[in-house]
Amino acid sequence: MRPAHLLGDDPCRSVDSGRNTESVYAVVLAGGRGSRLRELTDSRAKPAMPFAGNLKIIDFALGNCVNSGIRRIGVLTQYKSQCLARHVTRGWAFADSGPDSFIDVIPAQQQTGQAWYRGTADAVHQNLPLLQQAAAKLVLVLAGDHVYKMDYRRIVADHVERGADVTVACIDVPMADACGFGVMGIDADGRVRAFDEKPACPAALPDRPGRVMASMGVYVFSAAYLYDELSRDSADPRSLHDFGHDILPRAVARARVFAHPFERSCVGVAGAQPYWRDVGTLDAYWEAHMDLIRPLPGLDLYDDAWPVRSLAYGVAPARFTLDADGHRGMAIDSLVSGGCQVCGASVRRSVLSPRVCIGDGSVVEDSLLLPGAQLGRNVVLRRVIVDEGCVLPDGIRIGIHPDEDRARFTVTDRGVTLVTARMLAP
Repeated sequence: MRPAHLLGDDPCRSVDSGRNTESVYAVVLAGGRGSRLRELTDSRAKPAMPFAGNLKIIDFALGNCVNSGIRRIGVLTQYKSQCLARHVTRGWAFADSGPDSFIDVIPAQQQTGQAWYRGTADAVHQNLPLLQQAAAKLVLVLAGDHVYKMDYRRIVADHVERGADVTVACIDVPMADACGFGVMGIDADGRVRAFDEKPACPAALPDRPGRVMASMGVYVFSAAYLYDELSRDSADPRSLHDFGHDILPRAVARARVFAHPFERSCVGVAGAQPYWRDVGTLDAYWEAHMDLIRPLPGLDLYDDAWPVRSLAYGVAPARFTLDADGHRGMAIDSLVSGGCQVCGASVRRSVLSPRVCIGDGSVVEDSLLLPGAQLGRNVVLRRVIVDEGCVLPDGIRIGIHPDEDRARFTVTDRGVTLVTARMLAP
């Protein structure tokens, strides 16, 4: 299937998008822990979590930037950032790097005092000198922990055409999920008239009962406006120093803020629904992986015109072998990465990350195995996330009896079981 912008719209047709992107500096906010992922982020930041086998979550934001022609990028890190920094510096080194083409990994450095980053807005404020040195006219602020494919040239073009101070990318989501997002009220001209961060009782869209318009965590700011607002916010002792809680509500009340519907710039399969996921919970992380193995996945990882780059794994091809009893190793409706070995085992509707090894007679269904997971003989897994480097002993059965699993592992409300190496320890 031919990937395409969902509306068949060329983002370069109406404006000189190349000129616009040259004036953009992209800030990727990648310092958060992601505590809702529970034990998975005990040793790494959420943007460094593996995804779809050989990718990291942050690869989507970085890939969107590069594919959109935005090559001045700062990745702001803080929580347990070494894994993330290693991945970005090794996997995203540009062959044509220079003064106008770079990805800088920027750790928290207490630039403005003794405090670490107090919030997303403060993280950008502490690094204003970098943006000012780049002479950026527009600042693209991105969350580093969402999964989607988007041509940022269109939102930048919309921002310039409208003479906006702020442009916010948005997507409609079920009202039941609204408590996890910034919810927007938008008028007929696309102007944002209300912004409520994580509301308990949001108002539904007038023409779509049960749905609300949510912020995607993708913002375009006119640089001069952003610098003034961040300086004002930094001096406010009542502020949480957060874009959603503080910067955007104030902007809606005092400045020109416009919404940018995601379908205008989504890169995906023609005719499919725009695909964007906040994979901030165990259930959402698992469900996003199960999306990948559908017959027609909403997220196209095989589009050479809009590739998702990453650090290449130097591993051998995956292999499937017979066991001693002649049982075939097989994987059905699954993604299997390089370096995997399926030895007389059955894998169905699952994602195997690089270097996963599954022993004779094992059965893996509806599960996600992160890099280096090792399964012994006759292991049974159903709706399980196995963390990186886990070694599961022969005969263990997980996901069969949830009450038994809760005594040892983490089981979500939707019945997904998380297994980590620490949980497996005696």
